[in-house]
Order: sequence, then structure tokens, then C-alpha cells
Amino acid sequence: MAVTDEAIEKIKGMIVSGALAPGDRLPKESELAAELGLSRNSLREAVRALSLIRILDVRQGDGTYVTSLDPQLLLEALSFVVDFHRDDTVLEFFAVRRILEPAATAMAALRIEEEELDALGAQLDALGPEPSVEALVAGDLEFHRRIVRSSGNTVLCSLLDGLSGPTTRARVWRGLTQEDAVSRTLHEHRAILAALRDRDAEAARSWATVHIASVEHWLRSTL
Repeated sequence: MAVTDEAIEKIKGMIVSGALAPGDRLPKESELAAELGLSRNSLREAVRALSLIRILDVRQGDGTYVTSLDPQLLLEALSFVVDFHRDDTVLEFFAVRRILEPAATAMAALRIEEEELDALGAQLDALGPEPSVEALVAGDLEFHRRIVRSSGNTVLCSLLDGLSGPTTRARVWRGLTQEDAVSRTLHEHRAILAALRDRDAEAARSWATVHIASVEHWLRSTL
């Protein structure tokens, strides 16, 4: 194991064991290095790496602290990694989205507030029957984001937010090249909203699956 990796594992062990809790300040560098049996240089590199993935917060002139370790904060690193995807992996992103988002939509059916349902309906009305592809895709991203947020699960919300980026270009491409893509998307959005209004979790799950799978199927056949 590389020296820096060993340092990371030792700090991680302190957090997992409870020796360091969310919000705690780390001991001074010299003290912590001696306690963990590390060189100050390897400890410094480990702290830098853990700060990049939001485990630690380095505050100049104040010290280094364990962050809140909130899942939403930690999963922000996923968005960074996802930005480096290759086009040939986009189907894998769709597959993961098809697994997770219908579950989140079913959860939302039981929790979403009437005001949010009305807002979703107003958003669809504002698009009209023949929106531009750009407006449709922007509306699609917001439509799904709001529903997932209503699931009440911040981890799911963060994961799906991170996964939406790589699929955006495919959605625009489909809208520009598939004849009925716009009307089909609007129809499926209306069906999802109707299921949410009915508080029908299984119908909401099914329509979300159909909606995501239709884009995935088109992309697979096109590629």
C-alpha cells in the first residue's frame, strides 16, 4: 500500500471508529503524525486528498475539521467523476438511472405535496404542446429533479442529480432526430404526474420506467 493510501486509511479509521466525529477538529499535524506513525508529508497528502472528496475541511489559519459527512455533500464528488465519462458508457448511466429513478418516483407518490404537484402541472403547461428540443430537455431535467427531491431521500437525489449530466446530450440528440420524441416525452410526463396525483406508487414506478427505458432503447438501437 502506498504511504499516502495508508495515511488515508488511518484517518478514515479514526472517523469510522468515532475517534473523530463530524465537526471535530483534527489534532495538530505533528501530533497526529506521531499518533498514527506517519510522516508529516504523507499525512499532509492524505489530508489534501480527503479534503477534495469533502471528508475534511481545511480552514486556513484555523485548522482541519471533519465535515458534516452529509451524504449529499460527499456525493458531490460523484458529479466530478461523472463529468469524465466517455460516450460509450452513456448506456450504463441510463441503466443505473432506470434502476434508481422509478424507485424514487414511487417513493415520491406517497410523499409529494399538493403544491408541488400543482407546480409540476404548471411547468408542463408552460412548455406547451410543441416546445423546442432545448426547452423540453431543460424542462425534463427539472421535472425529474423535483420529483426525486420529493422522495425525501437525499442520497437518491444526489446520485440521480450526478447521473443526469451524461444523459443530457443523448436526450437532446433523440429530440432532434426521433420524429415523435417531443410528443412522447410530454405524454409520459403527464402520465407520471397523473400517477403522482393519484398517489399510485406502482403506476408512478411503471411510467417512470417506461419513460427512461424508451430513451435508453432508442439510444441502444441508434448506437
